Amino acid sequence: MCVVGIINYLFIYCWSCKGTRGPPTSGAPPVSGAQNYSQFGQGENQNGPPPMGAPPQRPPVSQPYTPGAVNLPGPQHPYGQRFGAPPVSMQHMTNQMASMQVGSTAPSPAGPGYAPPSVSQAAVSAPYTPAAPPTFPPASTASSQPLPTEALAQAPPHSYYGALPPVQQPFQNAVPTFSSAGPTQPQAPPPVSPQSFPQAPPISQPPFSTAQVHPGPTQSYRGPLPSTQSSFPRPPHPTSQPSAFPAGPPPTSIPSQLPGVMQPQPPVSQPSPYHSGPPTTSTGFPPQVGAPPRPSFPGMQGPPMASQGPPMASQGPPMASQGPPMAQANHILPTQPGMPPGPINASLSGPPPQPGMQGYPPQQNGAFGQVRGPQPGYTGPYPGQPNYGAPPAAPASAPAAPKRLDPDSIPSPIQVIEDDKANKGSEPFTTGVRGQAPPLVTTKFQVKDQGNASPRYIRCTAYNMPCNSDMAKQSQVPLAAVIKPLAPLPPDETPPYLVDHGESGPIRCNRCKAYLCPYMQFSEGGRRFQCGFCNCVTEVPPNYFQHLDHTGKRVDCYDRPELSMGSYDFMTTVDYCKNNKFPQPPAFIFLIDVSYNAVKNGTVGIVCQELKTLLDYLPRENPDVESNIRVGFVTYNKVLHFYNVKASLAQPQMMVVSDVADMFVPLLDGFLVSVSESRVVIESLLDQIPEMFADTRETETVFGPVIQAGLEALKAADCAGKLFVFHSSLPIAEAPGKLKNREDKKLVGTDKEKTLFQPQVSFYNTLAKECVAQGCCVDLFLFPNQYVDVATLGVVPTSTGGSIYKYTYFQAPSDQERFLNDLRRDVQKQVGFDAVMRVRTSTGIRATDFFGAFYMSNTTDVELAGLDCDKTVTVEFRHDDKLSEETGALMQCAVLYTSCSGQRRLRIHNMAVNCCSQLADLYRNCETDTIINFFAKYAYRSVLSSPTKNVRDSLVNQCAQILACYRKNCASPSSAGQLILPECMKLLPVYLNCVLKSDVLQPGADVSLDDRAYLRQLVSTMDVAESHVFFYPHLLPLQKLDVESMALPMAVRDSEERLSRGGVYLLENGLNIFLWVGVSAQQELLQNIFGTPAFSQIDPNMTSLPALDNPFSKRLREIIESVRAQRSRYMKLMVVKQEDKLELIFKHFLVEDKSNSGGASYVDFLCHMHKEIRQLLS
Repeated sequence: MCVVGIINYLFIYCWSCKGTRGPPTSGAPPVSGAQNYSQFGQGENQNGPPPMGAPPQRPPVSQPYTPGAVNLPGPQHPYGQRFGAPPVSMQHMTNQMASMQVGSTAPSPAGPGYAPPSVSQAAVSAPYTPAAPPTFPPASTASSQPLPTEALAQAPPHSYYGALPPVQQPFQNAVPTFSSAGPTQPQAPPPVSPQSFPQAPPISQPPFSTAQVHPGPTQSYRGPLPSTQSSFPRPPHPTSQPSAFPAGPPPTSIPSQLPGVMQPQPPVSQPSPYHSGPPTTSTGFPPQVGAPPRPSFPGMQGPPMASQGPPMASQGPPMASQGPPMAQANHILPTQPGMPPGPINASLSGPPPQPGMQGYPPQQNGAFGQVRGPQPGYTGPYPGQPNYGAPPAAPASAPAAPKRLDPDSIPSPIQVIEDDKANKGSEPFTTGVRGQAPPLVTTKFQVKDQGNASPRYIRCTAYNMPCNSDMAKQSQVPLAAVIKPLAPLPPDETPPYLVDHGESGPIRCNRCKAYLCPYMQFSEGGRRFQCGFCNCVTEVPPNYFQHLDHTGKRVDCYDRPELSMGSYDFMTTVDYCKNNKFPQPPAFIFLIDVSYNAVKNGTVGIVCQELKTLLDYLPRENPDVESNIRVGFVTYNKVLHFYNVKASLAQPQMMVVSDVADMFVPLLDGFLVSVSESRVVIESLLDQIPEMFADTRETETVFGPVIQAGLEALKAADCAGKLFVFHSSLPIAEAPGKLKNREDKKLVGTDKEKTLFQPQVSFYNTLAKECVAQGCCVDLFLFPNQYVDVATLGVVPTSTGGSIYKYTYFQAPSDQERFLNDLRRDVQKQVGFDAVMRVRTSTGIRATDFFGAFYMSNTTDVELAGLDCDKTVTVEFRHDDKLSEETGALMQCAVLYTSCSGQRRLRIHNMAVNCCSQLADLYRNCETDTIINFFAKYAYRSVLSSPTKNVRDSLVNQCAQILACYRKNCASPSSAGQLILPECMKLLPVYLNCVLKSDVLQPGADVSLDDRAYLRQLVSTMDVAESHVFFYPHLLPLQKLDVESMALPMAVRDSEERLSRGGVYLLENGLNIFLWVGVSAQQELLQNIFGTPAFSQIDPNMTSLPALDNPFSKRLREIIESVRAQRSRYMKLMVVKQEDKLELIFKHFLVEDKSNSGGASYVDFLCHMHKEIRQLLS
């Protein structure tokens, strides 16, 4: 049978409960008496620390630590992630839908919750009068480009990153050959393969290694196994993590029993709910066109299922008892969607049993009850197809065959998210406890700052750092922090206080220059303080002196944010300013492409019309005071046009600079002006620009001189600022920075592919350096109809802290709303200029690597010409000495920036984490979401220097080493066939697979190079919440929406089998919103949403829902607007009707399924990961 099939195994939770857990691997020391790990019953998933009134004392760690790198011999097999062939054609997929039924089953309710620890600490009072916290106008939601589709047709090379896809092209049929392993091997039918799908290279060996398994009792198989999943692939989306756990061995999630060397047991082919026509191969996936024959593996068997009760008759050896079944909905297996539970129809015929296939209890559904049966109405072989060598139907008394792995039996991201909401969403998260993991990014919670920075500002990959480098190398867990210095806060949380230490400026350590923070220890009656970072003792300035109380704290400790809070702002002195003089207020310069393409698609008129009102909403700190920001305007094609909009003029004046090789600004006075003073002239100019260039025939544009012009204008005005560039085409006109079309898809997948992500000329790197030195940030709005070389044009925005927005095939009727919302938010959002960021750490670790949109002229200072409230900087730490468990590890992020009012300020964020000498403690307190965010950024940067296959292999290898180290050093002894995952990393495989299948690392044939470069740059600045939904999209079943409740229906997992033909689903990933409508959706539901009861009358081209006067319509539109408000980019709505051509785009985001670019399904990848782990341990 084909090895790409789904592995038939189940996970088992290993809980350290009394009487049920075996002895630890190396004999854990006893846990401190008061705190038994078994305070939680079996099957309960505890997320977070146990309730307590004071900061918890960490009990002895459960596992002794053996220094030295783990010796993991064995070959490291490259993992190219080609798990099978592309799917069958769209037509092939849709024909059978009418006769199939797919239902939707929601996971069971979340487990019991409990309150996080309440920290007894004096409330922070504020007798001083801090400056009013900055308030900002409500930010309109903004959008960016959608993600690339995998299976669209040819027309213009189109993608879902900006416009509707072209019409589906007809597909061709191809008939691959398959080897047969004897009369029992089913013969592959001729599958249909869409010609627009990429063909994976021939597979030289199966993705999963195989081993002989001792033959056991075989069972006759009656009836088809359910197909593993849809053969259509989806791209990835990431993350979710469990939190702090009490003492004892770290909770282990689901040991999955895998026989021998992890044998996938492919199910016999059966029609998927979304497939028609000839059957797929025995794996449930269509054979790959052009691939060599795949051998059968008679030795494959399904894994034993633990925790399923006593063995069934004739099912082989008894299973290991792991205690009662888990109560987690993660592992409660609902019945097959769209069909009633019940036994397998014994009259159904199917392929004969495979030799060597041992019998195990069948996969079960519900509360470990019903067996998952075949699709209703399936009566044997496909109509009109031969029986492929299957024997005639056996008598009804024959025992049932083992079933495929039920996806409900493996870790569910949805269940982890729901459990975290139940456990941590009810009470505020107080930051006073060192090393406490916060709630997941998917949980709504309130933060109370009591000495550590809010998780909205800083999230760490591990809140328990290894004490030494050997332990860090052994575990391979990345030590990093994702820092979002100017992150917006919800209305119920207080913005950072502004602290003014007077003319002497902020108080700092004399040696390491760390700023005063809660980690400083005062001594000698308050006259000195010892730095928590370098232990240096510094004199307290006389004007800052205060007496100490009986505990050694200053008596005004809780009156001063810098002594009691994790985040705060300092007013700075002139010493912190460039050239020792206070900065001028910043300026915004709008540079508008007026070439033929830009005029024709309407962007020139739209931009000019919008700016007339948008200029009233420039960022300001006090909403009642006019913004200090000045504005200027430039238009360009092959030459540049500067405009004098001085208030004293009756009409604006245009000055043309045609010598683009030596750019200069032809006017100083009248170019940068105050909006209020020059409003009449500005509005006149914006009215005239579309008329002036309405009849242009100039198609060529420049780009480098455009940025040079803005830079020179800011230099002349001696201020920082931001350039808003609206650009439409590849700059091919003769000028500095001229580019050529280098799009060559033949390089994709080769060693030269990395050159496609690198800038083709060095001009823009030099220009970016000059922009950063001046504090000139660049935001780029692209409207391409063809290749524009985003990898090169994006160098300046991504080096200056700017943003790129991309609207492919821009069409005003459908894309105008998204573009304008993006523009409004981009102009209005909080931003700091001319910023420098430095991360200081306590002795023992140091910041060694940085990821994001910035420039670094040395190894410590992160320089950002602009830093807005959406940007993150990811910092990786490494050991340079040993850490102490008593003192923990400290980090302080200090960002020096110019506010939009022209003030020079410091934003300080402090974070303290625990240190551990036992690996078990490290694995107990990691955050998977942040680890995935780091892995994605690391991998996306690596494609600049390495082939994408090597990057994918490296990610898989590191993930396998992380999990192998846990298995070897922390887990209880168990069978080698079990896959054991740490509780807080049980979602690492599914999220990592989403990263591996992403369009940057494993693109489909129709994903453009520009889209890949755009996504690579976009992900580099994402925070953890954005990367989570980007890699693992949010899928809501709207048919379960309760209009009376403000709560959303529980999300469902990103897999096609979760979709019900009678349902309507909302999917969002931070860049797109899809509304998927099942072909059998209820008429009342359609009437409430679309105003028509007929499925056929729904307009798939609509980009907004009609405003109907019914509760469901109102609630749904509220949900869509709420989701958009949470994201940094406005998400365009796309209505996808089942069986419509757009459905292939939608399925690209069902990331638990196979992708048509060769990416594995979740189940397949889990099996592959288990094989990698076993090779490391063998």
